[in-house]
Amino acid sequence: MSPTPTHTPTHTPTRAAGPSQAPQSLERSAGPSSAAASAPQDQPRRPLAALAARRAFLVPMGVAVALLIPLAVAFPGAGSWPAALTADLSGPLGRAGDWIIDHRDSHPLFLYFFGHISNAVVVSVRAVYVLLLAAGWTGVTALAALVAWRLAGTRLALTCAAAFVACGLLGMWVPTMQTLALMAVAVAASVVLGALLGLAAGLSPRADRLLRPVLDTMQILPAFAYLLPMVLVFGIGVPAAVLATVVYAAPPMARLTALGLRDADAGVLEAAASLGATGRQRLLTARLPLARRQLLLGVNQAIMTGLSMAVIASVIGAGGLGDRVYQALASVDVGAALAAGIPIVLLAVVLDRTADAAGRRIGATPVPVREQHLLRRVFSGWYGRLLTFLVAVAAAVAGRVAGSTLWPDSWTVPLADPVNSAVAWMTGHLYSGVPVVGGTADWAARFTGWILDPLRSGLQAAPWWLLLLLACALALLAGTWRTALTAVLALGAIGVLGVWEASLDTLSQVLAAVAVTLVLGFAIAVGAARSARAERLLRPVLDVCQTLPQFVYLIPVVALFGVGRAPAAAAAVVYALPAVVRITAQGLREVDPAVVESVRSLGATRAQLLLQVQLPLARPALLLAVNQAVVLVLAVVIIGGLVGGGALGYDVVLGLAQGDLATGLVAGAAIVCLGLLLDRLTQPAKEA
Repeated sequence: MSPTPTHTPTHTPTRAAGPSQAPQSLERSAGPSSAAASAPQDQPRRPLAALAARRAFLVPMGVAVALLIPLAVAFPGAGSWPAALTADLSGPLGRAGDWIIDHRDSHPLFLYFFGHISNAVVVSVRAVYVLLLAAGWTGVTALAALVAWRLAGTRLALTCAAAFVACGLLGMWVPTMQTLALMAVAVAASVVLGALLGLAAGLSPRADRLLRPVLDTMQILPAFAYLLPMVLVFGIGVPAAVLATVVYAAPPMARLTALGLRDADAGVLEAAASLGATGRQRLLTARLPLARRQLLLGVNQAIMTGLSMAVIASVIGAGGLGDRVYQALASVDVGAALAAGIPIVLLAVVLDRTADAAGRRIGATPVPVREQHLLRRVFSGWYGRLLTFLVAVAAAVAGRVAGSTLWPDSWTVPLADPVNSAVAWMTGHLYSGVPVVGGTADWAARFTGWILDPLRSGLQAAPWWLLLLLACALALLAGTWRTALTAVLALGAIGVLGVWEASLDTLSQVLAAVAVTLVLGFAIAVGAARSARAERLLRPVLDVCQTLPQFVYLIPVVALFGVGRAPAAAAAVVYALPAVVRITAQGLREVDPAVVESVRSLGATRAQLLLQVQLPLARPALLLAVNQAVVLVLAVVIIGGLVGGGALGYDVVLGLAQGDLATGLVAGAAIVCLGLLLDRLTQPAKEA
């Protein structure tokens, strides 16, 4: 499972058709015959293709230059966006925010619509929370272990039991149950909403065209940007947190549902239609069963993205584990943050593994009953499900009789003090004063002074019209004129919103973090693709890293680097690295073995094989890795506003803290435009 890619891949690494697709430099070494055989077919096409490509690049660029040069002459300036081209939205948005706050308790829209939604959310979360507390730690642990055992066996059952026991040992049982209750309601609602949207997009091409830009925007928008509108409408508390989680977690479910419905076997659907099945019957008996794997994957993605958002939503009163992490980060108490962060990781691992095991059981050939051992036979079938529930109830009753529904305080293990002592030692020895290499504070200062500051100064000093032209040129090289138009309009909208300087600051952090992520990710992926042993060693590490919510990555970087822009970039690198490694390694492994063997037979070295064959043939996977790196890095850089990242992330945090709709929404809109710009520049396959 991967929570992280937030985009559904629009292209996948392709397999080469044969040795003829090897690069020209290696084809030439095979002899003149191969080149001579292909030359007569390719020569007439090359001038026409080159002319068409040149025209597709030069004509839109000429139009862009013709439009931007007069604007540059009319509005000169060094690097700042002209004030005359800025739209001040603070007044209208401020008045809208004041109207919402003034009428939230009296207007019929809030009383009879949003009020009912808020009450339903509160009642649902409270009911689940009371049920979990009534089951006690014995009932919850037993139920989780039994469900995991029925799905995947003893190993997963022990993992689930150990995870919940660890939450109790760390003294986080009640916050864990609060987060689990919020998660249960939010994920259930997001699965229903996403399935309905995916159903519409999968059955109707028109609905798919209408929903695609909406889902694109929702997945590009970082999690923080969802919080302020929810706070204004529902106030600080559980309803705002749950609904923000629902909106954030629904797009993956919608995309995967639509994908599964569109990819259903046409032969099966035609056979069902030939038997006289109605549209509803074909949907229920053919399309949905054929798409069940994608549906389960969508549920898995909704669980992981929902957990990530539920933790982030702690800043608006969601409570639970995220609130403990947020309060600890605010006081730079790394020990307390880690004590709450570990249960978040364990909860993510348990939910991910359980959902993944349920997905693998779908469509798998069942083991014959006579071949199962006695305990498996007892717990199989519908009576096995009933027996699982009864055993969990018995465990809960036993815990209540023993008087230990909550985890006993005497069984907790204090973690904050030892961790803070270790952090103090690291601060005294590793933070600064390390001979030769310097400490982590030196690394952060050098990264800021040598990379982040020059990059930010260069972007902010460049003329605004030059940046628009550069965006247009890069978009034309990556895609089509539509790509260029989208990129220019997105960058121009940032200037019109009046956050040009802050957006370029955020862009500099994203570019620097993406560069580091790609260098490290490609290097690790090459090693993993070449060595099966290295791949086996990396797999559990990548699995754990991809299940961690974004918020958790801030804990170690604050401990190592303090606060500032460099720690935010470091957290973004660590968060995006697993996705880049996985996608790149998969693309390299899927290169046609026939091509690899033919090139090796020509005497190519390992470096030539990598640079001239594997990387060119894995280009779709590399482009997807770059796109995912950009999207994931942007999300964490924005959250880095909590640890001194500044720029747009700080504006979003400030808007949340002060309830300032203008500041928060303008920063959120600029984040969407920035994400749209970077997304279009790194996904040419969408339109090319």
